[in-house]
Amino acid sequence: MKAFLMTVRLFLLIFVSVSLSALAQLALKVGTTAAASARSSGVGGEMGGLLHSPMVFVGLGLYGIGAILWLFVLGRAPLSLAYPFVGIGFILTMLAGAFFLNENLTFARVAGTLLIAVGCVLVARSA
Repeated sequence: MKAFLMTVRLFLLIFVSVSLSALAQLALKVGTTAAASARSSGVGGEMGGLLHSPMVFVGLGLYGIGAILWLFVLGRAPLSLAYPFVGIGFILTMLAGAFFLNENLTFARVAGTLLIAVGCVLVARSA
């Protein structure tokens, strides 16, 4: 029973880490879009906008937390087991873009994202 709980905890840790990375992408997209529209006076103005965008810092913070959780995953699981779950991040990021940013989910985009995710699993399993 203890081994099963450890496995469930590990998979939850993997899922949270991957989900935080997807949320980080969403926050960074929102932050950079706002910065680009607020200051369109060249690269210097846009950089200033990025430094003043709270969502950019939220995104970077989420990436940091996700990376720390990923370090815990790597310390407890074989890389060949953990890494295929990164493919879930592609799917979550695509869905976040569609639901929160009204990005189009075309057949090609969905099929391509699923192929990337499946490719991550195949590469990891081939090791």
